[in-house]
Amino acid sequence: MKNQTFRMTMLYDFYGELLTDRQKEFYDLYYNEDLSLSEIAENYGISRQGVRDVIVRAEGIMTDIEDKTGLVKRFMQLQGHVTQITSAAEEIERINSRRYEDARVSELTKDILAAASALQE
Repeated sequence: MKNQTFRMTMLYDFYGELLTDRQKEFYDLYYNEDLSLSEIAENYGISRQGVRDVIVRAEGIMTDIEDKTGLVKRFMQLQGHVTQITSAAEEIERINSRRYEDARVSELTKDILAAASALQE
């Protein structure tokens, strides 16, 4: 994946509901709200190390689940394939509109693009 923060955000999107409320809260503040460990610790009246332990535990839980299921990895691969399908369908439509003007090809291209768009949602 692109970088650690992106990876952790993806893991949270997929597996965040499996965390405790405290893990979710600290994880969200650290990765999504970009608060430092010290800022979170100050806000909750605990040590910086305590915040770090909660976040590291949450990362470990989600990483372990991803290692077992591979859902994020498969999702990312699927997104790449959908992008390729969309690009190919758009190119077919451009060629069709310039050379052939075949209504059926145009209709099928629209169906492919609609299906690809549905997969991305």
